Amino acid sequence: MTALAHADLWGGLLVGLAVVTCFLAEHRHPLRARARPLRERVGVNLPMVALAALTLRLVMIPAALAVAAAAERGGVGMLRWLPLPAAIAAVAGFLLLDWSVYAWHRLNHRVAWLWRFHLVHHTDLDLDVTTAFRFHTGELLFSVGWRTLVILALGAGPALLLVYEIAAQAATAFHHSNWALPAAMERRLNLVLVTPAMHGIHHSVVERETNSNWSVVLSWWDRLHATFRREPPNETLTIGLPAWRRPRELGVAHLLALPFRRQPSAWTPR
Repeated sequence: MTALAHADLWGGLLVGLAVVTCFLAEHRHPLRARARPLRERVGVNLPMVALAALTLRLVMIPAALAVAAAAERGGVGMLRWLPLPAAIAAVAGFLLLDWSVYAWHRLNHRVAWLWRFHLVHHTDLDLDVTTAFRFHTGELLFSVGWRTLVILALGAGPALLLVYEIAAQAATAFHHSNWALPAAMERRLNLVLVTPAMHGIHHSVVERETNSNWSVVLSWWDRLHATFRREPPNETLTIGLPAWRRPRELGVAHLLALPFRRQPSAWTPR
């Protein structure tokens, strides 16, 4: 087994541990009251997560690693052209990959045809760790093009890409969880990382709240781009999208067809 295969295996175990830890923690220390029964939502979210996981493992990660390997062999990309020590190049690469995911996330909210697919993630009427990987397959496939451009521009190698992917997936499980951290820990951790309270605001039914807090691993990008929002408190949030509130419209078949349906545009004012 190659070093990358070992890293992939241990990374998968780490992400799985993060998911289990967050699932247990959010049930012991919930941040928000549930709007819908967990069993009902799991019946929808797990098939969506399974489809997303297949897309990730069969298309996204192999394609990204192939492009990264080609960039490494060809000496392509900014990180290979600049005379940087290896450690500094690795840290810079990680930071730039994380910023690129912030930019992609923001584009998914701002470009109408991308939003049609990304809104599937936002239709969940609750937000917890089962929401973390509930993405439409179309959105994930579109992201392959963006990731390819980023990898080639940076010259990110397979090892760096895999490390970032593991960190991003573990962070996604954490900040989607309904875990109420102690207030002091929440404040300190949020100086660096995206926390459940920060990301909860991003899933609000209020448009200007949804259009904030786009970061994935590091919270710095929202502060840098003036898109960081600390209020309102999560206890007062309504999660989801105002146009899609009826659970019977949010089954698996409906979610897969949702990007191709007429999209109501009304948001909830605040």
